[in-house]
Order: sequence, then structure tokens, then C-alpha cells
Amino acid sequence: MLEPGLRIGPYEIVARIGAGGMGEVYRARDTRLGREVAFKVLPRELSGDTERLRRFEQEARTVGALNHPNILAVYDVGAHEGAPYMVTELLEGATLRNRIDDGDLTVSKVIDIALQAAGGLAVAHGRGIVHRDLKPSNLFVTSDGRVKILDFGLARPIRPDAIPGSETEAPTGVVLGTVGYMAPEQVRGQPVDERSDIFAFGCVLYEMLTGRRAFQGSTPADTMSAILKEDPVPLSRSRHAAPESLQRVVSRCLQKRPE
Repeated sequence: MLEPGLRIGPYEIVARIGAGGMGEVYRARDTRLGREVAFKVLPRELSGDTERLRRFEQEARTVGALNHPNILAVYDVGAHEGAPYMVTELLEGATLRNRIDDGDLTVSKVIDIALQAAGGLAVAHGRGIVHRDLKPSNLFVTSDGRVKILDFGLARPIRPDAIPGSETEAPTGVVLGTVGYMAPEQVRGQPVDERSDIFAFGCVLYEMLTGRRAFQGSTPADTMSAILKEDPVPLSRSRHAAPESLQRVVSRCLQKRPE
């Protein structure tokens, strides 16, 4: 754990924000530019975990290759006492998970959030990058209403020039993603492309409109089975009167067959 006041290069640690499987995040001050930033570090004890280190470095390379108002901006990367770190813009607001749980999303707000998220996804897909883990907790709504796509740790390039130094081929039979938001081809461990993100985008849209997941079983296995075999409860029964045009968009996103 980094102590407040610690200087790492030009960055002064201010306070710990939180922690997760992919590192600890701190509020820090960039003394060169006089601005606050987010300082994300992979703890030294986890730096020996090859897979976590690979995902951490992959996220830095991926986000660094993208430049869009709806994608978290990376400012710098480095290492401190053998632990890699990444410096990003500091966000104020709440995750979409929090907003959904609060139950205060109107249809117009849902559309606004969806349009912004789609804009960021389109840029990533245009660069040949698939997120592979789109979900409410990886979408952040800032205090001024800007949507930011977070956590590209599972991102996969589908073109050789998408992310320098990354492999484009993923091993088949490996299931990666978050249960409940994975496309059928992800559940089956098959190759994915941008259409897998579109399926997840449909899951997020559905949840924003209804307050419940499109696919939810009593166990992870049941949820994955539902993704493969079942259709969600029609949006016409949602708590908000979603326009038919929006219902069609969600239905198209949630088609089982990528084509």
C-alpha cells in the first residue's frame, strides 16, 4: 500500500481510492502540470503473476492506442520498486452499476449513455480492438454526464496492427469475460470479434431499461446456459415504456448468432 505524500517520479500520492483484481488505484497529483490524476499500480506481490502482469500491460497498451472522449485516457506508464503502474485521468462520478442500482435512469438518460458508450466502442472496433468485458461496472458516468469505458484488461486485437506487441490469435476453448454479459461464442470458448461486444452492449442496454439482467440463472452455469438457449423477458414488460425502435435495437444486439 502506498502512503499519502509518497513521491513516485513527478507523482505525489494523495489518497487510496480502491482496489481490485487488477491493482490498487490512488488519487495522485502530477506536480509538473498541477493536476490530479488516478495512479493505478499492480502490487509487487502480484507482479510475479504472469497473467495479471500481462493483462495490466495489455490494458496500458490498448488504452494508450485509443483516443476518444468516451474512453479512459492514459497519461503515463512506469514502474515503482518493480511494480508496474499506469497514470490515467481522474474520474469523478459513479459507475453505471451504481446508477442502475439507484434506479434513477430515465429512457432519455439510457439513450444518452448508450450513444456515448457506442461511440467509444466504435472507435475501439475501428482500431481492431475488442473489449470482451463490457458491463455496467466497466462503464463510468462522470459528474458532468460523460460516459467513459474502463478496464481493457481482457481486450483482444483482431488486426495485427491494432496493439503493438500483442498477439491477435486467442486460444480456443478458453472462456474469458463476465458471466451474464458474455456473448454465446464467448461462453463456448470460440473466437470473438466486435460482434461479441455488441451482444454485451445489448445486455447493458437491457439492464439499464429494466433494472434486471437479461440473463440470470441461480448459478454461473445456469446463466451461461440461458445465454445459449433462452431469450430475456420482452422489454415491453419493462418498468419504463421503451420506444419500439429501442426495443428493436436491443433485440438485434442480443441475437444468438453473430451474423
